[in-house]
Amino acid sequence: MQYSTRDTLIWLNNLGILSDKITKLENYLGDIREIHKLDNDYLVDIKLLSKEMLNKLKNSNFEIEVENQKNRAQELGIKIITDTDVDYPHPLYIIEDRPRVIYQKGSYIDDDNLSIAIVGSRKVTAYGKWASEKFAKELADIGVTVISGLAHGVDRVAHLSTLEAGGRTIAVLGNGIDNIYPKSNRSIYESIPSSGCLISEFPLGTQPLNYHFPMRNRIISGLSLAVIVIEAQEKSGSLITSSHAINQGKDVFAVPGNINSLYSKGTNLLIRDGAIPLLDIDDILREIDELKIKRNNKKFEEVLNIPLSESEIKIVNELKTGPLHCDILSLNTGMNIQTVISIIMILEIKGVVREMGSRIFMLN
Repeated sequence: MQYSTRDTLIWLNNLGILSDKITKLENYLGDIREIHKLDNDYLVDIKLLSKEMLNKLKNSNFEIEVENQKNRAQELGIKIITDTDVDYPHPLYIIEDRPRVIYQKGSYIDDDNLSIAIVGSRKVTAYGKWASEKFAKELADIGVTVISGLAHGVDRVAHLSTLEAGGRTIAVLGNGIDNIYPKSNRSIYESIPSSGCLISEFPLGTQPLNYHFPMRNRIISGLSLAVIVIEAQEKSGSLITSSHAINQGKDVFAVPGNINSLYSKGTNLLIRDGAIPLLDIDDILREIDELKIKRNNKKFEEVLNIPLSESEIKIVNELKTGPLHCDILSLNTGMNIQTVISIIMILEIKGVVREMGSRIFMLN
C-alpha cells in the first residue's frame, strides 16, 4: 500500500523523529513514502536514525497511529499542517530547517505574514515590562502581528499587551499544543486562538523539555520579518532567537539598557555586534518598508473617517505613501504652493498631518 507524503510526515513526526532527520531521510530515499517498504537492516545501514527510533518504526502501526493523532487533534480543535499543505505558513517555507509538521490552534491569516517577534528575559524588570508593553501595543495599533514564545517575562507581557490592544498574536510553543506551559499563562493560552494562533512542531502530548525551546526559537524568527530583543542576559535563549534571525537574513532590533544591569548585558552586546538599537517604533519602520506601508495605510483609513474637502483628500492621498515636501505636494496635485500650505495648515488643525521639519509633512 502506498501512503501519502502528508500522512507519512505526520506518522514520523508523531514517532518523535525531528524535522531535520525527516528531511535527510527524504533526501536519501528520494520519496519519504518509500520508508514503509524498507527493512530494518537497510535503515540501520544508512545511519540516520538511532536504535530507539528504528525500534519505534519497526513496532509502529502506521494507520492506527496516524488516525489516532488526527482524531485527537480534531477533538481539541487543533489543525495538523504539513509543508505539503496549502495552508502551511508561507514564511516558514523559506527557512532552511523548516518544521515538516506543525500543530495549530486558531487561525493563521495572510496579515500574519507581516509580523514582528518580541523576545526577552523570563525574569523581566520594570524597564523590560514597560518596553515590551510599549512596542507590542504600538505594533498592534498599526496592525502588525506580534510573535513570541508564551514563556514567563517578556513573552507573557508581549502576548498580553497585544491582546489588550486588540491586535493579533502568535505563540510558538516548546511542547505539545495540548499541554499548557507554563500553567500560569493559561488565560493567555486560551485567549490567543481567537486573536491569532498557537503553533508547535511537537506532537500532541509532548512535554516541555529543555532542548525543545532552542528548537522552537527558529520558528519564532522564521515566522517574523524581524526580531526585537527587549532584555536578555549574556547567555539568554533570546540570543538564540536573534542568531536564528540573522542566519535567516532577518533584522534584529535590541532595546538598549543600563550597562550595570545583568538583564541588559545581552541586548547591549547585540547592539555592539551590529543589532539595530531600538528607541522608537520608527526605528523599525525605517528598516522594513512593508510595515511602513502598513502603518501609512492604516493612518489613511483612519483619516477617511474625518470629514475632508476634495482638496484636502488630494493632499492626504499623496501623503499615504510617506512624508513629502510641500513643493512635491504642489507638483503632484497641480495646486499652487500657497494653496497647498493653506490646506496643510487646516489639516494640521484637524490633527490629520504634522510637520517633520523643513516643510516636510506626514500623516499624523
